[in-house]
Amino acid sequence: MKRMGMMINIKPEMIEEYKRLHAAAWPGVLKQIRNSNIRNYTIYLREPENLLFGCWEYHGTDYEADMAAMAADPETREWWTHTDPCQTPLVSRTGDEQWSMMEEVFHTD
Repeated sequence: MKRMGMMINIKPEMIEEYKRLHAAAWPGVLKQIRNSNIRNYTIYLREPENLLFGCWEYHGTDYEADMAAMAADPETREWWTHTDPCQTPLVSRTGDEQWSMMEEVFHTD
């Protein structure tokens, strides 16, 4: 198992819409997250900075393949057409990242 974290900006005028979407997350999207070996997935909001922080545990053996399967899922792709307009990627992102991945520097149980 590997813990992972990521960040992105959220547009202030889209915060309520983002919360509304996630209060009723689509069952097919939740199923795809699970099928992609992601567990304990949480998204936090920090205001007034308008940052989202996501963290989860990855329980698979091929992260790239699992993320490719998620990106190929039609329902997940449709979900992203609703959530992505709420967000603004960080200027420090690498490549074509939507969310910027973070390095784990400390953990305790």
